[in-house]
Amino acid sequence: MFTGIIEEIGHIRKILKEGENIHFYVEANFTPQLKIDQSVAHNGVCLTVVEISDHIYKVTAIQETLDKTALGKLQKDDPVNLERGMKMNAHLDGHIVQGHVDQTATCIHREEKDGSWIFTFSYNPTQENVTIEKGSITVNGVSLTVVNSQLHEFSVAIIPFTYQHTTFRNLQKGDEVNLEFDVIGKYVKRLMELQAYNQNKA
Repeated sequence: MFTGIIEEIGHIRKILKEGENIHFYVEANFTPQLKIDQSVAHNGVCLTVVEISDHIYKVTAIQETLDKTALGKLQKDDPVNLERGMKMNAHLDGHIVQGHVDQTATCIHREEKDGSWIFTFSYNPTQENVTIEKGSITVNGVSLTVVNSQLHEFSVAIIPFTYQHTTFRNLQKGDEVNLEFDVIGKYVKRLMELQAYNQNKA
């Protein structure tokens, strides 16, 4: 379980492909504090630490993960948003994030305002995921508030601190990002689907 509050920006130092899997070697300041089998979110994708050496650790993404996320597009030395699993006695400063990406989206607009940045994303409608105005959304692991919620499109406003301490400072129009929709909203949607199914069955 995560919060969407990024701890630091790591960097991909090596990428190895083995069969359908890809091994990522990530350099991060908190590496010495990690343990084998620990979960870390990488641009919002929960991966398990399998090897540690000095300030570099190794995680592996299987084909299913690569198919559903933008991890496969990472290249050597690319920055990546990192967050370790939340502590149960800690403040929930973002929102409940599972580290399970629902789908990817494309940045279709980037605009610098007076003291903030507006990013707009478009996503494929086939999975029927939805956002709501002022609701929560996770973009590349960052917990954000939705503004201008549209059908299969939404925007987020990025404050200077978030811009400087996440990969949003590198994000450009046309880039692909990982999305995790609000888990509470997903449960509500599923319950409504079941209710409609039962009514039709009756």
